[in-house]
Amino acid sequence: MPEARKVLLGVCGGIAAYKSAELVRELQHRGAEVRVMMTRSAEEFIQPLTFASLTGHRVFTGLWDSPSEASVIEHIAQAQWADVLVIAPATANTLAKLSHGIADDFLSATYLATEAKVVLAPAMNVNMWNHPATRANISALEKRGHRIVQPESGFLACGMTGDGRLADIEIIVREVFEQMNHRQDLLGETVLVTAGGTREPIDPVRFLGNRSSGRMGYALAAAAEQRGARVILVSAPTALAPPPRCEFLPVETAEDMHAAVLYRLPEATIVIKAAAVADFRVRHVAGDKLHRDAPPILELEATEDITRSVVENKTPGTLVVAFAAEMGLDVSRARAKLLRKGADAIVLNDISGTGIGFDSDRNVAIFLTPESEVHLAEASKSEIASQILDQISSLRSRRLLMQETC
Repeated sequence: MPEARKVLLGVCGGIAAYKSAELVRELQHRGAEVRVMMTRSAEEFIQPLTFASLTGHRVFTGLWDSPSEASVIEHIAQAQWADVLVIAPATANTLAKLSHGIADDFLSATYLATEAKVVLAPAMNVNMWNHPATRANISALEKRGHRIVQPESGFLACGMTGDGRLADIEIIVREVFEQMNHRQDLLGETVLVTAGGTREPIDPVRFLGNRSSGRMGYALAAAAEQRGARVILVSAPTALAPPPRCEFLPVETAEDMHAAVLYRLPEATIVIKAAAVADFRVRHVAGDKLHRDAPPILELEATEDITRSVVENKTPGTLVVAFAAEMGLDVSRARAKLLRKGADAIVLNDISGTGIGFDSDRNVAIFLTPESEVHLAEASKSEIASQILDQISSLRSRRLLMQETC
């Protein structure tokens, strides 16, 4: 670390609060100066003295506590001091306050007053995590550019099993330092990302589709923008809100996506094909709704090969990264697809397991180039997106070096 980075840690009231002490130690071990603020509920799980002993600083617990100096408004002072504000664990209650701008305690008031990067690591009961209100609050906070460290799945303190466990401390630490380092390795790049699952009409009310949620593509778009890229997101229908500051092009069919991608292709320096594009469509779409008393025979035809079209029409030097969703991690099949398409790399992701791939916040993948393969262990799709961009950035650097030495 070049110099001490200033981390303001918010601790909320949940059983995972005890892990925050370990988080303090890990942040300090990496060279950060840490100060802690706690909600009143957090004090029911762990004492402020613990954090005061670890950090050597006063712990902030209430707006009306006596300031260290008469002229100091502490929540403003701490908001201005921090390089990064990290809240771990972040409870459903605190997420709701942050989302709606409620400032009725030291932590929430400090959040409203800070211009620092914000990292949120939620932890709660699985039903609370999945509740529409919590999902809406998370979406609103992501739109503000805050980083959400997705909770892990497992056995919860309440006795239930599912998503809601505080993320691994190492993952939270890595995210905090990534935000502090302001990594801008994609500055000057224009990244075109495709996402979502296309819909191929059968009649005016029915379509052929797939189970893609679009989360992987949207995570890639958001991560690329955070790393300095200009991002163009071409998306088939999803239930997701477009990442902030990304140019958004909604499409529906494979033909629509093919046209949109080729139209914007001349602007792109990197193309990431994360969409689940239908391989087939109905050759003759019915003009009226089909009825069950006369079941139709559907004649199918192949859709456009968008990746192949991108490779054939791209500007020299543009990197093309394809995706292969397979039932298992069949490297030989994915490598054959990579060579057939002519892409620079392909991301093989496993959709066969429960809790990963389609309809999930988690993924596991292999990043393949003609010369190498890098295994990306199971993690949140946001974390996988970051790792994929690491590989793309590294690939870009190697290609530039080869050009300079030739």
